[in-house]
Amino acid sequence: MGNDVVVTIVVACGAFKGSLTAIEACHHAAEGARRAYPDADVLERPVADGGGGSLEVMVAGGARRIPVTASGPTGETVDTSFAAIDPDTAFVEMADACGLLRLPGGRMSPLESSSRGVGEVILAALRSGRGNIHLGIGGSASTDGGTGMLSALGARFLDSSGVELPDGGGALVHLDSVDLDGLDPAVLVSRILVACDVDNPLLGPLGAARVYGPQKGATPDQVAGLEAGLSRLVEVLRDHGLDTDPDAPGSGAAGGVGFAARELLGASLDPGFGVLGTLTGLEDVVSAADLVVTGEGRLDDQTMHGKTPMGIAALCRSHGVPVVAVCGRLDLEADRVAEAGFAAAAALTEVEPDLDRSMANAGALLEDVAAEVVSRILS
Repeated sequence: MGNDVVVTIVVACGAFKGSLTAIEACHHAAEGARRAYPDADVLERPVADGGGGSLEVMVAGGARRIPVTASGPTGETVDTSFAAIDPDTAFVEMADACGLLRLPGGRMSPLESSSRGVGEVILAALRSGRGNIHLGIGGSASTDGGTGMLSALGARFLDSSGVELPDGGGALVHLDSVDLDGLDPAVLVSRILVACDVDNPLLGPLGAARVYGPQKGATPDQVAGLEAGLSRLVEVLRDHGLDTDPDAPGSGAAGGVGFAARELLGASLDPGFGVLGTLTGLEDVVSAADLVVTGEGRLDDQTMHGKTPMGIAALCRSHGVPVVAVCGRLDLEADRVAEAGFAAAAALTEVEPDLDRSMANAGALLEDVAAEVVSRILS
């Protein structure tokens, strides 16, 4: 394709964790694309999957940020927000309200951390008149089965003396009864769609506590206690007459928020990239492109199991649009890159092998790498 041909390049990158947000990554990759093809129409469309940074992506896509004060993971007050998409629809990000990034000083608190904050933001969105809630639950700090979220929405979780349990998954072993009569009426008529990229069950060796508890700072003994608490939650809900299914895919997401949202709020769970892509109109932009540039911090075997670049690649394939990947580090052989659907892939570490220096200079390096890979395809 010659340089006299006007082309449309869509840059749809996720975050380069530890270096660049999705918005920053798109900006730098777009600068590289413009350097390679000065006459191109280069469009920046940052992408996310429902975890940290998703709220920023929604706002960058045109949604309006509505400030909310909520409870952080260990009860401290945090300033967060939801994204108002239209008068009826809002996007809520759990990570920004009560996720790992909100832990004071970054100190893990696996037994006490709660999902209450995300429930408070949901309630604020509902009280703004928006009954369609899109909920991103990646990056959670808690393993409380979603009881904190439900408590913020009006549910009560009681011990044998009828006293409400303190927040956090560590208290659930003392759960004796559940009172759902106080659930806010707006919740009962709302439509909640959860952006969720894991299919773990709530309990067992692949469940919320055993798989994700250690990532949230839980010791083996604490993992066992959290597992016992989640089991107790299921038992008490069944005693309450609720035929819950802890084995349903995604029930273990966000420490059990997926379970609570589906079983008690009637939510549906969909892949995060698809939810965010639909909300931002990504498919319409991609379908009209001549080339798409995507990427994130690392392309490896995990990427092949449904991470954001694979979602972009699938979208491009459905519209016959070539796609290239840029990343901080590339851990896929050439045949695997092709198998994933990428016409080419390039990494920052190919230019700067020292990982620390590569991360420190990620923006400038990404511009160079994007320029090279775009030139390679559109020359």
